[in-house]
Amino acid sequence: QVQLVESGGGLAQAGDSLRLSCAASGRTFSSYDLGWFRRALGKEREFVGSINWSGSVTPGAGYVKGRFTISRDNDKNTVYLQMNSLKPEDTARYYCAAEEAGAFRYWGQGTQVTVSS
Repeated sequence: QVQLVESGGGLAQAGDSLRLSCAASGRTFSSYDLGWFRRALGKEREFVGSINWSGSVTPGAGYVKGRFTISRDNDKNTVYLQMNSLKPEDTARYYCAAEEAGAFRYWGQGTQVTVSS
């Protein structure tokens, strides 16, 4: 079992930066991949990207190279999503998820990011 708690969302203006955090507890943190997803109102959930135990990132459709960075701190049991130069289209609820047996089986409650123009 893995418990995940996201934080760091909020209201931002276009061009601002936000860093989302996801604190994990339960299984040994370094043993599983972690992913970021987002869901905008009225849209399907979108995979932003994931990071494995060694820090290798797999970008998803929602990953914006040059604006988004995924990282993890295995000592702090935390994964991060740094988002720079935010745009209104980044408005969504952002979720982190932990992988087990090849699928993301554990999910946090999400944190809302709202970007105004």
